[in-house]
Amino acid sequence: MIFANKVKMAVERAGGPTYVAIQMKCSGTAVQAWIRNGRVSNIEKAKLLSELSGVSVLEIRPC
Repeated sequence: MIFANKVKMAVERAGGPTYVAIQMKCSGTAVQAWIRNGRVSNIEKAKLLSELSGVSVLEIRPC
């Protein structure tokens, strides 16, 4: 499976939107917004998603 959206890839690798929302203590709506926007704007959340998924922070929070 090829992912153009790195945030979607990271969320899927980490266990899916519901699991990510629970682990990151945020709403599922927030996770869906990150996927829709292709970016995690909060650096702390980006770091945590990176740890959960193994996807680089730079890929999920581009400059």
